[in-house]
Amino acid sequence: MIMGAFKLELDNGEFVVDNGIMQARANVADGSVTLRWSSGEALIGLYAEARYGLEKLRSTYYGKHYVKEAEAQQITDGFGSGIRWTFVHEELGKPVLRQHFRMYEQLPYVLTELEAESEFDWETNELTPLAAYLNDGSVLSFADGTDPSEEIRALFIPFDNDKWVRYASHAIPCSVHSYEATAIYRPAGRNGFVLGSVTHDRWKTGVVVEGTFAEAVGRLRIYGGAADMQTRDTVAHGAIRGRSITSPTIFVGAFADYRNGLEAYGRANAVLSPALPWEGGIPMGWNSWSAVMSKLDYDVYTHTSDFFAKALQQNGFADDNDSLYVNFDAFWNSLPEEQLKDAVRRVKENGQKPGIYYTPFAFWGSDPETPVEGTDGRVLYREILIKDQAGRPLPKLDGAFPIDPTHPEAQERIKRSLDSFVELGFDYVKLDFLTHGAMEGRFHLESVRTGIQAYNIGMALIRDTLSPERVGRPFLINLSIAPLFPHGYAHSRRVSCDAFGTINDTEYMLNALTYGWWINDSLYRFNDPDHVVLYRSDNQRSTSEHEGRSRLNSAVIAGTSLLLGDDYRVLEAARRAKEWMTNREVMALARRGETFKPVEGKSGSKGEDLFTLRGEEGIYVAVFNFDEEKESVKLVSFARLGIDSSKGIVVRDLWSGQEQRIEGESMEHRMELAPAESKLLLFKPTR
Repeated sequence: MIMGAFKLELDNGEFVVDNGIMQARANVADGSVTLRWSSGEALIGLYAEARYGLEKLRSTYYGKHYVKEAEAQQITDGFGSGIRWTFVHEELGKPVLRQHFRMYEQLPYVLTELEAESEFDWETNELTPLAAYLNDGSVLSFADGTDPSEEIRALFIPFDNDKWVRYASHAIPCSVHSYEATAIYRPAGRNGFVLGSVTHDRWKTGVVVEGTFAEAVGRLRIYGGAADMQTRDTVAHGAIRGRSITSPTIFVGAFADYRNGLEAYGRANAVLSPALPWEGGIPMGWNSWSAVMSKLDYDVYTHTSDFFAKALQQNGFADDNDSLYVNFDAFWNSLPEEQLKDAVRRVKENGQKPGIYYTPFAFWGSDPETPVEGTDGRVLYREILIKDQAGRPLPKLDGAFPIDPTHPEAQERIKRSLDSFVELGFDYVKLDFLTHGAMEGRFHLESVRTGIQAYNIGMALIRDTLSPERVGRPFLINLSIAPLFPHGYAHSRRVSCDAFGTINDTEYMLNALTYGWWINDSLYRFNDPDHVVLYRSDNQRSTSEHEGRSRLNSAVIAGTSLLLGDDYRVLEAARRAKEWMTNREVMALARRGETFKPVEGKSGSKGEDLFTLRGEEGIYVAVFNFDEEKESVKLVSFARLGIDSSKGIVVRDLWSGQEQRIEGESMEHRMELAPAESKLLLFKPTR
């Protein structure tokens, strides 16, 4: 049967759907599914599972399996033209399991979800759309022609960016439990698979990749219902209730370059839930936290605004509208109201935009019997906190009690605060410690059964309260400590936890960029590399010039919200800012708002040291030396960078402006780096 660009047929006991790039094969005898790609990749022996009371149902254990070819449907949606079909599994006395598949023309991935339907209402806190378990052999195979001796890596993606968590690529043999998505790939050849959830309305998704031997992935599982230390949960994932319960929708693709696969995964998420639109310029400016932390006062804030106006704003360091953000972080509420208002006035007079800080889902007090601000004592915090099954407030996370985003009084508290920011004249808010609002527990709104459901409600409230249509002007929403998913509620999100000014901070942030660069301009308009410290570090030791410039370079390539983080009453901090932030070529690169892509992906839990960005003028390259004591010499393959050097190229150093001409058949480029040094280079063809 031909349906559009798709071929459907029953082939030796398997129902096969083929779009020319990949095919899905549903085995109607044993209930398993195999996915194969024309380039040779395959995922073999996949099945679905559902937790049903104390029992775990598995599709291949059922007695009856079928696909009704006549019920296959042609579809057209944000992904393009495609086909939707269902693999049904039935067993007497158990819920019907339906694996729904969507395949599209010219796309190397499938979207799938598990629907489990019972005759009566039931509940479950775990559905697994795809799993495959082997003790011997591999559940996947790579493309034809790939080196079978090359290592296989599995990517750990953290649920959020709290507690200085790191991304990591682990070499098989290993056991990896990732969150929402993973990539399984060979780093040298770059061929690999990307799997992950593209719906984030009810479930926290976990991905398990395991292998006992280096050449084989023996077990694979992607499921809705993850709740553990990494998701910051202290109770089990909430249970969804109804007759028909559906898992998260899962993206499964194979790619010649796993990096393209992660970018395709980001775009797929954006099809279903677009990034929050932003028409303003690239966010540039200053944030108070690393500069002064709890010592924030009127003087440092206004001095920074004046310094920017006099030294930087008209000299290259500004957004596309020649403006800057000057942002209060935590402890802004220690300023008297009149000082706060005057500080905002001063910033606006300087042609800048003031920003503020808020933690909507975190109560920092020690006594839950404390009255909620703005309620005249009639509402206590205990009433608006997330509870466990015994009705007790959840334990503190990061020193704060989690607030229930579904409680009407919690929502009114949030709206009062946000409305006050708008009224005071702020144009930017940094929202922090948001994972609190996604924790599992019992919620005021009984129809809300999971932490992600509650989080969506709370974040939608924030987005709508600060929408340009409501407040009458653009208002930038930035997320600090927050889950990666769900997205679509903010313009930028920090890729890492706090990063300051040392070379170790730079490496830490680049770890997140190494494996999370694809988040930029797909899930969020901007990656936020955190406050960019040019002179002082978190422990207030001064950083070397190379450390400071490396921290700046790491931010420029992030794609990027570029907020500085020094106290410019300190002469050396002011000198570096005036010298570095007025380099118009580097600032123009930052204002592109595009993230650089990692060249390699085998750094384990570290950051890679080599990144590229392709532009019309050539290929930009950023290279780092993470050793603060030793020099480094890096020989970089032109082929690996994607640079054609056969006709000669010119290498331009963006900081010094110096150029070097390379002629002939050179295959690589030698770069010498001092301790903690980095370089921003442009490789452009000779004319």
